[in-house]
Amino acid sequence: QLQLVESGGGLVQPGGSLRLSCAVSRSTLDTHAIGWFRQAPGKEREGVSCISSSDGRTYYADSVKGRFTISRDNAKNTVYLQMNSLKPEDTAVYYCAGGPYYYCSNYASFRDFGSWGQGTQVTVSS
Repeated sequence: QLQLVESGGGLVQPGGSLRLSCAVSRSTLDTHAIGWFRQAPGKEREGVSCISSSDGRTYYADSVKGRFTISRDNAKNTVYLQMNSLKPEDTAVYYCAGGPYYYCSNYASFRDFGSWGQGTQVTVSS
């Protein structure tokens, strides 16, 4: 299994920015899509963004379009999630995940991802 480690979470005020990082243990970004998910207390896990291997196509939940940007650096084995214009409803534990497929479109739900990081807390509050 892939090993993934998230970092970059913290406490920010509404309208602020954070950049999350997902470090992957192997040079697999060319063959595995990587997704970002979040889960708030008392709520179900929600898909946030995904980046496909090979073509690098990206996907975003409607709630974050225009505010979040996913990117990757294959040389560093790292995927990033730049979060701007943060809102209180963005508060959650954020996870990155990997799976066996090349393309984000092949994943029907979070259950199709087999490898998960430990999560990093993002809190947006004044």
